[in-house]
Amino acid sequence: MADAVVDTVAPVPVAVVGAGPAGLMLAHRLGRAGVDTIVIDTRTRHEIATTQRAGILEADAARDLIETGVGDRILREGHEHEGTELRFGGRPHRLDFKELVGASVWLYPQTDVFTDLADARERDGGTVHFGVKDTEVLDITTGAPRVRYTAADGSRHEIRARYVVGADGSRSMCRNLVPEDRRVRYGKEYPFAWFGIMAEAPASAPELVYAHSEHGFALISRRTETVQRMYFQCAPDEPVDAWPDDRVWETLQARVAGEDGFRLKEGPILEKTVLRFRSFVQEPMGWGSMLLAGDAAHTVPPTGARGLNLALHDVKVLADVLLRALGTEGEAALAEYEPRALRRIWRAQNFSHWMTRLLHTPPGASPFDLRRQLGELDNVVGTRAGRAYLAEQYTGWPAASRG
Repeated sequence: MADAVVDTVAPVPVAVVGAGPAGLMLAHRLGRAGVDTIVIDTRTRHEIATTQRAGILEADAARDLIETGVGDRILREGHEHEGTELRFGGRPHRLDFKELVGASVWLYPQTDVFTDLADARERDGGTVHFGVKDTEVLDITTGAPRVRYTAADGSRHEIRARYVVGADGSRSMCRNLVPEDRRVRYGKEYPFAWFGIMAEAPASAPELVYAHSEHGFALISRRTETVQRMYFQCAPDEPVDAWPDDRVWETLQARVAGEDGFRLKEGPILEKTVLRFRSFVQEPMGWGSMLLAGDAAHTVPPTGARGLNLALHDVKVLADVLLRALGTEGEAALAEYEPRALRRIWRAQNFSHWMTRLLHTPPGASPFDLRRQLGELDNVVGTRAGRAYLAEQYTGWPAASRG
């Protein structure tokens, strides 16, 4: 189809494949600097906006959204969390992020971040095409790459760009354009998953609760004041149909139970899903005139709440180097992108893996394994260095070390 006749040809400095938070935030940042983009996505706007995902924003990520004119709704509807609770051995242990590292995080769903960015693109006159198909990215080894796609009405279009950014998620087509013999893919599959629910109930706790027990892991979060998100560890192939509401609540209550009498507030379950997760990084993060950002280049397990924050950091760095590459520095400026992005990516991979190993019960764990795990948890909450390490990693590292 690369040589087929198209109905329109549009020249633009940057074409973006993928209209999730990464792609839209990149287009937003470039647009504020006067650089036009065209963003396309195979999903409809409704599909993206209704794919429910939790979201923890680092303070810097929330600040960037607000300061660039996107995220004032965070201040009205988000929830600032100055700490979190680890529960293990039947007891609660609160980590005070503000006291430990002078930072906090914001509970604000990824779907809301998407909606805010999509609204901002529409407000600012940005071009975003949802619901396209037959996407092709061509000529990326030249200085004039092209993107072709079929619009929802069946018409065929071509974007002629100087650079193409693949921000097309964990099932990225763009990352496969890096030649197989020139790319390295690092990954780890985990032998467990999360069973997630959305429940109509009051909040059970003011902040997130990460629970480790002899019955397994659970995470207590929330969506709104009246709708809560909760997860518990399960097998990757766990059938959703095997879990009636009563069994779900019994499992969650057992995993958070303790000597303080803590109990979850129950209500009707609105949604049930099994969330499989893995660690993945592809290097290099681009080829020729194409660069990768967000889940197209890397994914992390959700335990450490790094995924959305990494994507937003990628495009913050990428917007900077693209502006310089389109200016006087030329293509040489792009050499900074990968090392700056990868430094944070591998830090986040380490933290997410550490949090996952710290809190989950691996299949076939021996009594020694479980007791050692409790010893590590006690070492985290029982020493200032341990508490500060978790707080620093979770909130996104101090300003002096941010890459």
